[in-house]
Amino acid sequence: MAERENRRGRREEREETPEFADRLVAINRVSKTVKGGKRFGFAALVVVGDQRGRVGFGKGKAKEVPEAIRKATEQAKRGLIRVPLRDGRTLHHDIEGRHGAGKVIMRTAVPGTGIIAGGPMRAVFEMLGVQDVVAKSQGSQNPYNMIRATIDGLKKEASPRNVAQRRGKKVAEILPQDNKPAEAAVEA
Repeated sequence: MAERENRRGRREEREETPEFADRLVAINRVSKTVKGGKRFGFAALVVVGDQRGRVGFGKGKAKEVPEAIRKATEQAKRGLIRVPLRDGRTLHHDIEGRHGAGKVIMRTAVPGTGIIAGGPMRAVFEMLGVQDVVAKSQGSQNPYNMIRATIDGLKKEASPRNVAQRRGKKVAEILPQDNKPAEAAVEA
């Protein structure tokens, strides 16, 4: 008997700490006019992430809001991407992402900058686990296109480890050697 309660307790603990966090970005009410009046439906846009470098988005449609959000969350979990982060807090390099008429520019930032980004992009960065980034949206203000453009840019992100592996070199050969001239001047 005590074992059963203990098992239940462990299961409840797992449910309290979900693996993924989710953020509702937009909810859209649509109506269809039928013979007896209007029928309402809802479309939800959700961003999901583990706040450690994985993020995804999804959209769901249903007659009720909670069902639309549930469908969007499930779709977002199926479409997760992994993004390499520098020091677990910012991007490795500046990126530009596009989708349709939406264009976003994302730049690395020094510690303490925070997330300087608008609406839907902010949700993506928070769920990704980025702490310092400067981003600007140009073109379409549609949240669907902004999120798709942001994800497109994040897919282009390459860490020095990835670049070195592709080129068949070591990470030290890829990174800039800015400190060597200063050290040589100190020794002389």
